[in-house]
This record gives sequence, C-alpha cells and structure tokens, in this order.
Amino acid sequence: MHKPTHWRRLVGSFLPTDRRQRTIGSMALLALLLMIGSSGVMLMLAHAGMTAHEEAVQWWAAISVGGLMVMTAMVFSGWSARLPDPSLTMAQMAWTITSGAVAYVLAGNARGVVPAVLAMILFFGTFGLTLAQVVGIGAYALLTFVVAVAAAARFNAGTYGVVDTAYALMVLLVLGGSIALNLRIQNIRQRLRQQREALAQALAENRELAMRDELTGLLNRRAMVDLMLLEQRRCLRSGRPLLLALLDIDHFKPINDLHGHSTGDRALQAFTATVRASVRDTDVLARWGGEEFVLMLCDTRLDDGHELLERVRAAVAGLQVLHVPEAVHFTVSAGLAQHLPDETIEHTLERADQALYTAKALGRDRVAVAPGHRHTAASAGHARS
Repeated sequence: MHKPTHWRRLVGSFLPTDRRQRTIGSMALLALLLMIGSSGVMLMLAHAGMTAHEEAVQWWAAISVGGLMVMTAMVFSGWSARLPDPSLTMAQMAWTITSGAVAYVLAGNARGVVPAVLAMILFFGTFGLTLAQVVGIGAYALLTFVVAVAAAARFNAGTYGVVDTAYALMVLLVLGGSIALNLRIQNIRQRLRQQREALAQALAENRELAMRDELTGLLNRRAMVDLMLLEQRRCLRSGRPLLLALLDIDHFKPINDLHGHSTGDRALQAFTATVRASVRDTDVLARWGGEEFVLMLCDTRLDDGHELLERVRAAVAGLQVLHVPEAVHFTVSAGLAQHLPDETIEHTLERADQALYTAKALGRDRVAVAPGHRHTAASAGHARS
C-alpha cells in the first residue's frame, strides 16, 4: 500500500473526513482557487493600465473572492448541509457568472480574456447539475452577459466598434457552445444512469434466478443450504430452537408415467402452493431435488413443528391437481429433526432423512420424528399405499 505524499497529507489535514463532504469541500476549494487566479489576472491587467478603472477592479476582485470564501467556509463547516443544495454549486456558479459579467464591463480593452474564464466557469459545475439546472444557469449566463455587453461601451465611454462586436460575439459563442456541450454531457449522463439501473436490475434478476427453482419458484438447494447455515449461527447465538424437515411426495413416479411430465409439473406446483399456504410466513420451503423438499422451521418447538407438519400432510392428502385431464391425488411423507447445538446442518438433515425413511417404511402419508427426542416413533396417520 502506497504511503500518502506530503501534499496529500497536507490537503487531507484540513479537508472534511466524511467522503461526500470531502468531495464537496474539495470542489468548493477548487472554485475558490480558480476565482483567485482570475482575480489575479484582472489585477495584473489593471496594474498595467489596460483597464479604465483600476480601483473598481480592486473592489471587484475583493468582492468576488470574498463571496466564494464565504461559500467555501459554509461548505467546510457543514452549515450548507441543511440546504437543498449542500454543495452550493448553483450559488457558486451564479456568483462567478455575475462576477465574470462585471469583469467584462471593467476589463475595457482587455475584456477578450473574459470568454475563456466564462467557459471555465460553465464547465466547472457541469457534473454536479441536473438537466434543468444546466438550462437555468445557461439562460442566466446569456441574460447576464447580454446586459454586460450593452453596458460595456457606455461604462468605458467609448464608441462601439468592430472589436467590441467581435468580443460580444465571442462571448455569445462561448456561452452557446458551453450550454450545448453541457446539455450533451447531461444527456450522456442520463443514458449512463439508465444503463447502470438496467444492469443492476438484470444482475438482481440473475441473482434471484440463480437462487430459485424455475418450476416452483422456491429456493433451490444451494440457496437453502446458505440460508440454513445463516440461521444455524443465529440460533446458536440466541438459543432458539431450529427444526428441519424433509418432505417427499409419495409414489410420484407413477404420476409422471401415467399422466405425463406436464401433469407431474402441475402436481409439484400444486404441492408447493398447498404447503406454503399451510405454514407460517417465517417458515422456509425449498426444493431439494425431484419430488423432495426441505422445510426450515425457525424458533419452533418440536411439538409445534410436528403439529404443523401434520396440518401439511392433511392438506396435501386432500389436494386435487387442477387443469389436468384426469383427477390426480397424492400424499406426502415427512421426516422431522431438531438441530442440536453440537451437530452440523448436514447431520441434522441426515437424521431428518432417516426419519423420512421411517415414515415411508411405516406406510407413507406420515410424519416421523428423528430419534433422540420425546417423539421417537412415527406419528399416527392415514396410511396410503
């Protein structure tokens, strides 16, 4: 890692520590430095006798720099944070445009330097303004310099010649070109913003698709494992119980063989909808593979989890798959295990799988609880072959 240079350490010692405030403060400081440089050029011209009123230029320089110093102090102190425009970008640009218009009047025969300063002012605030603000500040600049061009000849008590016309046209060209370029930049920024938003949305959709089973819309196996590991850590910290259940649709293969895979898909979707309607919002159902599902019950006692699975079993037993040529009925078997503090999620799932095997062996359409707890045998159910 590179060590900060002496200059960076020096600048960092008086810039705000907050990143956003630091950016705003650095831009305000840059605006102040540009104004000091522009004032220095005007004072040099006045000292060389190229302006008609040296004292007026001195007053102009003091007021122009002083105004931006006040704004910079407001930004650095954090006082401007309470305003709609915390960076004071619009205020700084309006101030410097007005200052530039006055400089055009005071510069006399040297006012040819003003268009360059004006272009710098307009470019300065481009990236911090909205499209409406760019249009507004551009209109203000045009109006201000039309007044300045009209006042320049009278203030300097001279005749309005070809050179004055050339200066005026140059100012208008710079203003028009700057506004057009700023609008172009704003248009590009808008397109880039839309592309970023579209990309972010596409990435979010891809992440969602990567986590979901396409057929049922449930979490897939990989996403469910991550969620179970996260919930395991939470339960270890809080001491809350965690139950895992494996659910398997009984005799699902004959449904596909006799009625076709499209009917089998509808059966899986109907099963998913029935189970989700029978459990709580805090319970998480995932498709584990084929016709096998995992149900995670958080902050649930074993007796309550067993009762909930019985409701699920009864609801599935009374389910009829719709929109198929022939009526299709099926049942579900479930194995329930409570996660123990000294075991892994994989071990808990293995015990739930053993309980599921017990439910299948006892005739299916049953809920069985993994050994090691008060419920050590399969619960009563209406067995179906």
